[in-house]
Amino acid sequence: MGGMEFNKILGAVLLAGLVAMLAGFTAGKIMTPEPLTENVYKVEGVVTASTGAAPAAAVLEPISALLASADLAKGEAGAKACAACHSFDKGGANKVGPNLWNVVGGKHAHIEGFTYSAAMKALSDKDWDYESLNAFLAKPSAAIKGTKMAFAGIKNAQDRANLIAWLRTKADSPVALP
Repeated sequence: MGGMEFNKILGAVLLAGLVAMLAGFTAGKIMTPEPLTENVYKVEGVVTASTGAAPAAAVLEPISALLASADLAKGEAGAKACAACHSFDKGGANKVGPNLWNVVGGKHAHIEGFTYSAAMKALSDKDWDYESLNAFLAKPSAAIKGTKMAFAGIKNAQDRANLIAWLRTKADSPVALP
């Protein structure tokens, strides 16, 4: 290879590098967005740099008023998502989660022999009333710290009321509505 061929190849490589650098510089000037002053997607429980404080915890509205207008058919439909881990029939088998027959008005950790989390066992003397079920179904990990239930929760209050009203019917003697 002669000296002229080597110079042509080196010149082509340098020109290609120069064009790539210039294209990158130009694209960066044209396409760079304004820097964001706050996160577009809010993540629960994350401290923001601008305020330095955690967001205030959302207060759940009482479920009592919504239970009066609850739709049992919608509650049963909503329970289909729960059926992957729970059974609802009297004497039904435990799955990943316990059987939920008699859960409304029953004790926390109500199934003998089921391996509940320590947090749930600590509440075994307390009843599942409407408000405690509401809080648990809204966000289990916030209602009972350390629960084994890996479920994000039901955000819509009416959907929770529908499910709780349907669960109430799954009992030997359903608890009276508030």
